[in-house]
Amino acid sequence: MRRSGFFELVVLAGLMQFATAAFAEAIPVELRQTENGWQLLRGGEPYLIRGAGGAHSLRQLADAGANSVRTWNADGIDALLDEAASLGLSVTVGIWLGHERHGFNYANKTQVAEQFERARQVVLRYKDHPAVLLWGIGNEMEGYESGDSPAIWAAVNDIAAMVKQLDPNHPTMAVTAEIGGGRIQSLHKNSPAIDIHGINSYGGAPSLLERLRAGGASKPYVITEFGPVGPWEMPKTEWGAPYEQTSTEKSAFYRKSYEQSVSGAPGFALGSYAFNWGYKMEGTSTWFGMFLSDGSRLGTVDTMTELWAGAPPTNLAPTVEPLVFESELEVDPGDRVHVRASVLDPEDHLESVRWVVRPESGEYATGGDFRPDLPDIEGVVLEGDESGAQLLMPNEPGPYRLFFYAYDDVGNAATANVPFFVKGKVTTHFPVSVYDDSFDNMPWVPSGWMGATKFLTLDGGFAENPHDGAANIRMRYEGKFGWVGVAWQNPANNWGDLEGGFDLNGASYLELWARGEYGGESISIGVGLLGSDTANPDSAKTTVDGMVLQREWQRYRVPLKKMDLSSIKTGFVVTLKGRSTPVTVYLDSIRYVR
Repeated sequence: MRRSGFFELVVLAGLMQFATAAFAEAIPVELRQTENGWQLLRGGEPYLIRGAGGAHSLRQLADAGANSVRTWNADGIDALLDEAASLGLSVTVGIWLGHERHGFNYANKTQVAEQFERARQVVLRYKDHPAVLLWGIGNEMEGYESGDSPAIWAAVNDIAAMVKQLDPNHPTMAVTAEIGGGRIQSLHKNSPAIDIHGINSYGGAPSLLERLRAGGASKPYVITEFGPVGPWEMPKTEWGAPYEQTSTEKSAFYRKSYEQSVSGAPGFALGSYAFNWGYKMEGTSTWFGMFLSDGSRLGTVDTMTELWAGAPPTNLAPTVEPLVFESELEVDPGDRVHVRASVLDPEDHLESVRWVVRPESGEYATGGDFRPDLPDIEGVVLEGDESGAQLLMPNEPGPYRLFFYAYDDVGNAATANVPFFVKGKVTTHFPVSVYDDSFDNMPWVPSGWMGATKFLTLDGGFAENPHDGAANIRMRYEGKFGWVGVAWQNPANNWGDLEGGFDLNGASYLELWARGEYGGESISIGVGLLGSDTANPDSAKTTVDGMVLQREWQRYRVPLKKMDLSSIKTGFVVTLKGRSTPVTVYLDSIRYVR
C-alpha cells in the first residue's frame, strides 16, 4: 500500500507540474538600470514592492494596499500562489538554503548537490505561475558572524545561475542578515548571478541606504524584513532581559524605516516586506507580530496601510505609553507592586484590557526559529484596568515579564510590557529538551560536526516511525570505516571560544530513545566536550561508549548525578564508527531529566 501510494503521488505531482506549465502564464519581471538608477518592471510597468512576510490573511494584506507577499521557502505554496494571483498580489518565492547552525555542512558535496536539486525542482514547478515576482535564494544562510564563507556563497551563486538559466522572467535575490562583515563584498563580487540584495534589517533599517553606499554597494536592494528594533539591539536589564518597544513606538519605527530607506531611496530600493504579517513568538509573544494571536490588529497595520495605500484606516488602533513599575524591577518573592499604564483609543471606544505575567523566554536572537508560546502565570495579577495593575510577586525566583493588552470594539489592539526579576536562587525546570521534533526550537544546535563529515547526513525532521511526536533524527554515515560525530552546541559552533551554555544542576540523567536501521549498530553518547584547555569549557564531561542498538526503539541513559552541570555548552554528543556498508541510526526524545 505504501509503495502504491508513493507512485500515485509521483504521478499526481507530474500532472500538477504539467498543468502549471500548460495553462499558467508568467508575468515577466525585468530589472532595469536607467539614468535615474535601478527600476523593477512587472508586465512592462514600474513596480515598487509594497509587501509583507507572514501567514496572516492575504485578503487583509491586499485590502491594506499591499501588492506583494514573501515566503521563506516553497513548501506547500501552491494555494498561496493561486490566492495571491486572485487578489492581485505578487509573491517573492523563497528557496530555503541550509544553515550551518542547523547542521548543514557546505563542505559536504552530497548535501550541497541535494540542495541544488531541490532548488531546481522549485523553479521548474513554479516559474510559470503568474504570481511569481522574484526568487529569494536563501535567508540568512550566511550566518551571524562575518557572513563571507566562500563555500556558502559559491553554493548560492551556483543556484542563482541555474535559476537564471531556467527562468529568465524573474530576477534572483539573496537575503542576508543585515549588511555587516563581508556580506556586501560576497554578494557583489562573489555572486554575479544574484541580481538583488535582500536585506533583513530592524534597528538599523533607517540608516540602511547610507550604510550601503558607504560599503560600496551598487546592486539594488529590497528590505526583505523590517519592523521594530530587535531584542538584540535594545537596552537590557542587569539580568540580560531586553526592554521592548510599545506597539505605538513600533508603529513610529516602521514609518521611520520605510520613509528613510524605501520611499526615500528611489533608484536604489526596489521596495520592502514588513515583518511580521501575522503573530509570532520570538523574543516575546508580542515583539514582531503585526497582529495578536487572536487576530487583533496592532498600530503597525495602521501605519503600513497609510504608507501602502496613501491613507490610514478609518478606525485606528489604541495607543499606549510604556508601563511604569512603581518599585525597583528586582523584587522579593511575595512583594506587592503597583504598575501604571496609560492608553488612549482615537475613537474613544476602548472596550477591554488584559494584564498577563509570563516567564521570560531568555532567547532573543533565534534567527526566526520556531519557539513555543510561554504559559500565563496565575495568581500574580490581583487586579487591573486601563490605568494600572496590582501585582503579587511569584514565590519562585527568576525572570518574568508583565504584558498589558488594550482592545477597542472593532478588532484593534495595543500592547506594552516590562521585564522584572524575583530575587533568590533560580533553579532549572526539568525535563530540558535537546531534541523534540525539530532542530529549530531547542537550546543547543547540532553544529559541531566531527570526523569524516563529508559522508554524513543528519535529518532532524525525519517523519517515518518516530518514537514520540511527529519526527525523529535520522543520522546516516556512508563512509567505509572511519568515524563521525555531531555535537549539540550553545551557541552554534562553540568550540570553547564563545560564552554560552546552560545551568543543568539537578539533572540525574541525559536520556534518549534510539534504534538502528537493522539492529546491531553501535553508538557512543555523552554530555560535554570542551576541556579546560579552552577559554569556555564545559563544566562536566562524560561519555557512555559502545551502546549497541536494537531495531526497535530502546531508552538509553547517561548518568549525571554528583556532576557539576552549571555550564553545559555541549548539550549532547553522538559518535559512530563506519563499516563496509552505510550505517543509519535514529534518535528521538533527547532530554535532561531528574
